[in-house]
Parts: sequence; structure tokens; C-alpha cells
Amino acid sequence: MASHFSDRGPKAVLLAAIIAATSSYAEAQTPAAPPAAARVSISQVHLALVGSAAVGGGTLHFKGHNYPFTINGLGIGGLGVSKLEATGEVYQLARVSDLDGVYGQVRVGWALAEQGNGRLWLENDKGVVLRLRTKRQGLMLAVGADAVRIRLR
Repeated sequence: MASHFSDRGPKAVLLAAIIAATSSYAEAQTPAAPPAAARVSISQVHLALVGSAAVGGGTLHFKGHNYPFTINGLGIGGLGVSKLEATGEVYQLARVSDLDGVYGQVRVGWALAEQGNGRLWLENDKGVVLRLRTKRQGLMLAVGADAVRIRLR
């Protein structure tokens, strides 16, 4: 019986070492988020009855300057009225003009881990990524897809 327990010790240590090495490898394979290039603040009103529309604006804070922009969205399906306030970081922004564009749900690996919980990740065709913390007031039932368009003023 004593030899059975003594054999278990080295196996347990080996198993623990394999698990530690595997989890370290998996963590190393998930790229870290790049540093934020800028910050944004957004205020938007969303109306929906069969189709949906959203209008609003915001400010980009980039390299010590503030740049106002408009934000509009169109969607398919929904019912209700709500107001959205959002603040967050902007990633992969090289020039102010890169903020312009149509945004959809982000597909970047480092962002997918934080989806939900009042957070929204959006990406445009130039690779600019918005990480937004959102607060919504009002009642809104949304069904279908949405697209968001940002234009510098």
C-alpha cells in the first residue's frame, strides 16, 4: 500500500507541471490589447418601430485635441426609445481621419473576452477599434443587425 502512495507523488507533480505549462502557453497565444491611442465620449438616441434609427454625436480626444463627430445608425427590427451614453478607448488610430467609417461588432481576439457587461466593441474598415462602456436609459427591444456610421464634423 505504501508503494502505491509513493508512486502517486511524482505523477501528481508531473501532472501539475504539464497543466502549468499548458495554461502558460495558452495565455501566451492570446495577444494583449495594444495601448489606447485616444478616448471617445458618445451620446445617442435610439428609436425603433419595425426598423430602427439612432442619431447622436461625440468627441474624440486625440493627442491633446478634441474632435467632434456625428454618429448615426440604422438597424432592422426593434421597438422602443432609449438614450445611450458611452465613454471608452480608441485603439489602432493612426490619424484623426481614420475614425470616419462604418462600424460593426469587433472580431479581434483580444476584445472578444470582454464582450457584454455594458461593454461594446466596434471596429471599422480601417481597423480602428472602439471599446465602449455604455449606459442605456429607456426601454428598447432590438432584433436584427445594426450598423453605426461615424463622421468627423
